[in-house]
Parts: sequence; C-alpha cells; structure tokens
Amino acid sequence: MVSGNLCVDEQRRLRSGDVLKILPHPLAAPPKDDDVKIRHIDPHLVVVEKPAGMTSIRHPEERLWPARRRQQQPTLDELLPRIVARRERKAAGKPSPRPLRAVHRLDRETSGLMVFARTALAERILGQQFRKHTIHRVYWAVICGSVETRTLTSYLVGDRGDGRRGSTENQALGKRAVTHIRPLEHFAGYTLVECRLETGRTHQIRIQLAECGHAVCGDRVYHQPRFGRTAPDTSGAPRQALHAMELGFRHPATDEELRFSMPLPADLAALVSRLRKGSHG
Repeated sequence: MVSGNLCVDEQRRLRSGDVLKILPHPLAAPPKDDDVKIRHIDPHLVVVEKPAGMTSIRHPEERLWPARRRQQQPTLDELLPRIVARRERKAAGKPSPRPLRAVHRLDRETSGLMVFARTALAERILGQQFRKHTIHRVYWAVICGSVETRTLTSYLVGDRGDGRRGSTENQALGKRAVTHIRPLEHFAGYTLVECRLETGRTHQIRIQLAECGHAVCGDRVYHQPRFGRTAPDTSGAPRQALHAMELGFRHPATDEELRFSMPLPADLAALVSRLRKGSHG
C-alpha cells in the first residue's frame, strides 16, 4: 500500500513523503463495475451503493495520470457514467449522454450510499441541501471500547498541528461538527454504533470518535487521538469499519422526500458476527 491506497501499478514511482506498507497477506482486487449497484435512477440523479476500496472522486493531482494507470484503479465518478450508459442502452436502445456530477463523497474504505446529480440544476439544489445540513445521513460503525448514547460536538480544522485533520478549542478557526451516537450492540471491547450526522464535515465521524477514545476499528489514520489514549484495536477489521447505512434528501425536481437504506456489506457483517460470537464465547 502506498500512502493508504492499494498499489496495483508495478511501475509506480515513489515520491518523497510517500508511506509504504507491506501487508502480510494480499488484499482483494480493487472493485469493478459489477460491484457498484444502482439503487435509483431518473433523468435528474442516480443513487448508488459504493463498495469499500473505491475512491469516490479522482484527486486533482491524479487527473494527469495516463489513462492506463487510472484504469488500473478507477474511481466511482469514472466508472458510473459507463454503468449508467450500459443500463440505459439495454432499456432504451441508446446510451445516456448526460454527465454525472458528484455532490458529496465517501472515504475510500467507507462503503455505503451516494447520490450523483445528472443535471446542473440537480447539482445546485442537492448541493444546497448538503450545505444546509438537511440531508438525512446515518452511518453504522464498529468502534473500540464501550459507549453509550451521546452527542459529540467539536470544531474541526484541516490541520490540528501534526498535518492531520482534527478538533480545535478555538471556535473561530474551526467548523462546527455534531454527531449523535447511539449504541446498537455491545461486544467484548467493542461497540456497534449508529452515527447520525447533524453536520457533514470531512472525516467528522472518524475524528470525533478517535478523539474521545473510541476510534473506528481498522482506521489507520485517526486511531491515535490528539488527547488521551484510545482503546486498543485487536478486532481484525478487514478495513475501516464505517458504512453509510441511510441516505435521504428531497428530490431536486419534484421535491419528493427520498430515503434509501443499505445493509452492512459482507465484510463488516462478518466482523460483527465474529465479535458477537467472541462476546458470547
């Protein structure tokens, strides 16, 4: 892995600052077209189930990569137009020329529901809903330690002093972030929690949970909080145990309230099952 991303390019040149990790066992191959499932599609938007291991949007510095290199590990915004066109070609006998516009994103290792706009108007209206925090978003996470129902409030900055995102005590510098936590099931040393977002900041759930000592299992970035100690992670989580379970918004053209849910994918369901058996054993 190079800087947290699975490296499938044998000719990848390392740069100063890259972090190289050699894994004891090979990881699964990057997700392909068939791993992306369309939940809803209409002339204005597309709702999809994003698999873990796929980046939502190509980073700006990667857009200059040659096509061969990009194709080895494509992003969701690159795959989706082809998937949509293939689906509509089967239904109507012709491909779809409409572009797709990402209005939000999920971390590479986070699975779950995402919405893409198909028109400039839909992009603008959905973007307004995200900025006003009127989008319904619920995540499930497996975290270290035992927690009870609580609300996490902090002010997030892009650099907490060590190059990573984190919280600040200076409210004038940070963006207010609020997450409502509810335990769903307790295991020996771990908790399956529901995280309901009141705001939607970058890495909000991961940062807030880590900083209160209950990092998301499998999170390699924020497991060490800025203050205090976090519970150890010996869960054996196959990846960052965070899943965008529910997504709801008002349709940009009809104003209809749409709401979708996606169960835990197989890898996280297996993790929960194993922790459950360990607790009862």
